Amino acid sequence: MEKWVDLRRDTITLPTPEMKEAAFRASLGDSVYGEDSEQRELEELAARVLDKEEAIFVPSGTMGNLIAVLSHTERGNEIILEQWAHIRTSETGGSALVGGIMMNPVPGPRGVPEIKELEAAIRPDNIHYPRTALVCLESSHYRYGGIVAPLEDMRQIREVTNKYCLPIHLDGARLFNAALYLGVAGKDLARLADSVMVSLSKGLGSPVGSILAGEKSFITRAKRYRKLLGGGMRQTGWLCACGRIALSPSNIARLEDDHRRARILAEGLNSISGVTVNLSRVHTNFVLADLRGSGIQSETFLSLLRERKILATFVDDWTIRMVTSRQVNDEDIEHTLFAAEEIIKK
Repeated sequence: MEKWVDLRRDTITLPTPEMKEAAFRASLGDSVYGEDSEQRELEELAARVLDKEEAIFVPSGTMGNLIAVLSHTERGNEIILEQWAHIRTSETGGSALVGGIMMNPVPGPRGVPEIKELEAAIRPDNIHYPRTALVCLESSHYRYGGIVAPLEDMRQIREVTNKYCLPIHLDGARLFNAALYLGVAGKDLARLADSVMVSLSKGLGSPVGSILAGEKSFITRAKRYRKLLGGGMRQTGWLCACGRIALSPSNIARLEDDHRRARILAEGLNSISGVTVNLSRVHTNFVLADLRGSGIQSETFLSLLRERKILATFVDDWTIRMVTSRQVNDEDIEHTLFAAEEIIKK
């Protein structure tokens, strides 16, 4: 059977043989009672890797972000975030529905709120206004095609939030992709926030789960909200054994292969007449391709790719997204570029 090339998302990454073997050999215990040793070891490892006091394992990044918002805020508070942040656009309004939290979106084409706009959005102390309680950042930024905010922007935001005594939560679903692009360790980004969520089940390849890390008092609150939201799992050892390998230095370093292949894909697509890729914004493993010059709309283009057993994602009528992962090799990239050129020339 001919292989499908799946460029929809890096969430399709499968566990490595090493992860499967570790899961098979993992000890099990009731994690709600604190008796699953694999979960305890994963949480301790994650705290060290992210340079935080403590960390907890949660079923998903969406839950991790929601727990963080709930733990930092009270009902009726407001959070500030970039206008296309995943927490605002793609997490089913959980902060509003569960937490009674308002969202104040701020423009940020570089991936984080612009400094002046951010400071202007912070509410003065006035009985008519909701209280600004939290700033949420995202890196890499999903909606902007995996771009990574400059470290200096992050540091300036930290200075502003310190001035107003506001905590920062970092949606770092792909934190290590961002860190590799910047040439720093993951903990160097995590230090710029009071809490951070990292996904284990995207490019890192663990089958399920994310990490939420922060100060001990924050994690104490977070554990209560994890239970409230249904994240108090039981025998988690199989999953957490995979998570520990996901956070290994060699597995994190492997993400560079995804970045390299995304760059080859982006440059190849951009060389095809009628297809445009903004190469300056290909930072990690995402590629956004503009098809306007070809006259072929996205749905048609994706359908023709699918006929050639290639999967990608609709962004808008003229834009598609492709995401590289460990499931995609060099031959797959070559095949995709050949197919794209064939479609355009027809």
